[in-house]
Amino acid sequence: MVFKQTLQKKSKRASWIDTNLPETFRPYAHLARLDKPIGSWLLAWPAFWSVALVTDDFGSLPKMLAIFGWWAIWIRGAGCTINDYFDRDFDKKVERTKSRPLASGALSPAQGLCWLAIQLFMGLGILYQLNMLTLVLAILHVPLVFAYPLMKRITYWPQAFLGVMISWGAFLGPAALEGTIDPKIACPLYVASFFWTLVYDTIYAHQDKEDDAKAGVKSTALRFGDLTKQWVSAFAIATIIALALSGYNANISWPYYIFLAIGAGQLTWQIWTVNLSSPADCGRKFVSNQWFGAIIFAGVILGKLFA
Repeated sequence: MVFKQTLQKKSKRASWIDTNLPETFRPYAHLARLDKPIGSWLLAWPAFWSVALVTDDFGSLPKMLAIFGWWAIWIRGAGCTINDYFDRDFDKKVERTKSRPLASGALSPAQGLCWLAIQLFMGLGILYQLNMLTLVLAILHVPLVFAYPLMKRITYWPQAFLGVMISWGAFLGPAALEGTIDPKIACPLYVASFFWTLVYDTIYAHQDKEDDAKAGVKSTALRFGDLTKQWVSAFAIATIIALALSGYNANISWPYYIFLAIGAGQLTWQIWTVNLSSPADCGRKFVSNQWFGAIIFAGVILGKLFA
């Protein structure tokens, strides 16, 4: 899942964390997955899309992107930390995760919780310069971040709950820029991100399906089985339709729809070429979703410029 490590095997090359940070700080950086930015990108893209869709002042865009980028890095790190805190005993039994800081004992559970509090402060603190609606929405988002790691113990649809949580940025952008939320734009954008999450995180979950089945951990990868590609194809179609509706309601111009078609091609490529029996290929396809997010963002910017 998105708050786990991305690849099945650790890279043979040392992470920049291990080569550039003091030894004391390395376990904390690894716990936050600071060397694996894909999770931060996936949390940030809905916020970036929403900011670009509603802004009429491109001069303010870099500042808003920086604010929500910072928010995404630290809140994603908090999500990784609470995930590893809950999973520390299970992670010890899995080759891919046994070296994580809490599972390996590099950090104690108490140290992990202290680091969690610091990350929440870093992520939410930057939003104090925005309006109260944005801050309240961001605070309401935190319980979803905490609850997500528990869903795989309860339901075969933890990816759906991840979609509920990770798509929250669709509401933060308009709240920050306008002090209100236009549901005709924000709601379809949120729905699009929700279904997109079901696509990429179902593919991701196929990396761990054997270990998950043995441990009694649930996922859509186990729920869908051999029908996974049919299911995620339907989710991809829903993603594109919802993105089109959000753009239409925002009165965005024709370049957006060209890039939306390119994005649809990217989703089609990853779904129909992924080898669901290869953890490495599932990891690569999962990471490729950072480019889907970038394609849609570029389409929004050009669609606004040509409006």
